[in-house]
Order: sequence, then C-alpha cells, then structure tokens
Amino acid sequence: MVEGKIPLLGEKFPEIEVLTTHGKIKLPDDYKGKWFILFSHPADFTPVCTTEFVAFQKRYNEFKALNTELIGLSIDQVFSHIKWVEWIKEKIGIEIKFPIIADDTGRVANILGLIHPNKGTNTVRAVFIVDDKGIIRAILYYPQELGRNMDEILRMVKGLQMADKQGVAIPANWPNNELVGSNVIIPPAMSEKEAKERLEKAKAGEMECFDWWFCHKEAEQ
Repeated sequence: MVEGKIPLLGEKFPEIEVLTTHGKIKLPDDYKGKWFILFSHPADFTPVCTTEFVAFQKRYNEFKALNTELIGLSIDQVFSHIKWVEWIKEKIGIEIKFPIIADDTGRVANILGLIHPNKGTNTVRAVFIVDDKGIIRAILYYPQELGRNMDEILRMVKGLQMADKQGVAIPANWPNNELVGSNVIIPPAMSEKEAKERLEKAKAGEMECFDWWFCHKEAEQ
C-alpha cells in the first residue's frame, strides 16, 4: 500500500507494527480470527474524545460478544495516553480496557490517511471496521467537532456479520426499518425464471416481496 493513500473497502488492512498502551501490536496479524475496530481521535485530554472513549468502553463487552476488539489511536505519545487513561479512571470512574496506539511520528496516520490538511494537523475521527480475515469492511470519517455514535458502529458490526453469515443485505435503520422492520433483504433474482418464481411464491404467501427484485425475510437467529 502506498503511504498517504487512503485504504479502500475490500482491501487487506495494512501490515503495521504499532506501540500501544498494552505494548507492541502487529496489525492485522495479532487479531487474526477476530474483528477489530481501529478508531482515531484528535488528541488526549480533550472533552469530546473523552466522551467517546467512555462511550466505547461502556459498550466494550457488547463488541467482545461479537468477537470484535477496539483499538484507539492519536498522534500523542504513549505516556500521554497512559496519563489520560489514568485520569479517566480517577475522575470519571471508567477503566479503559482496550489499547491506544501512540502515533507521535504520524507514521500510522499517514498510512491510513487520517490527517486531512483542511481540518488541521491532528487526526480526524476515523473508524476502520476490519473483519476476522483482516479485510477492511467499513470506513467512517468524522470532523473533530462531531463525536461519533457508538451504537451505529455496533449496529454496523452486527449487520456486516449477519450479511456474511446469512448471505443477505441489511436495510436502512435496521433493525427498525420503515418498510421491512427487523427483516433482512434477500439478494435480487438473477434470472427471469427466478424472478417469476419469486412473484409466484409471494402471491402464495410463501415469500414477502414488494416485487421480484425486492424480497425480504426474518433474520435467522
């Protein structure tokens, strides 16, 4: 991968050795067989970032239940991360249990495209969702002034894992979609014969469809 080039969906996460509050980690190799979320924040000891770390930690067990680990990152030094984590535990009563990458040289930020010059010299609020094969499945970018919605990130992991397992697509606002509720989308028919069969099944009440190209079903548990 060319440094400075923003990684793309479907690509292998770049192989990087990083220094974290939990020691050195090799990405993505040390998370083989697990999903992970790498998220960058502008700086330690800042209000919005503090609210984000607390929010991530409060959902950490939910992420772990989905075989998903969390990894933070900023261009601060590791001692700054350590002192900030200590401050959060002492002042707010929340222990941050996931590692935070110290990228004070900006090397990792450059590889992942986390510095957006028109938004300053700090890392923007990026989110990389990486699957258990080390493939980048989703990327989100937020400006420094807007904190992230961790419930949406959690929903994305659940939806991506369900799509993989069941061979379906996930509708907008799932599991509370305005058209199909908690149902998931069946991939469109790929032939005239299959399209006709779907319409017949829908007419007979054997399948839920708005049309041959828009069918849905209950998600498997």
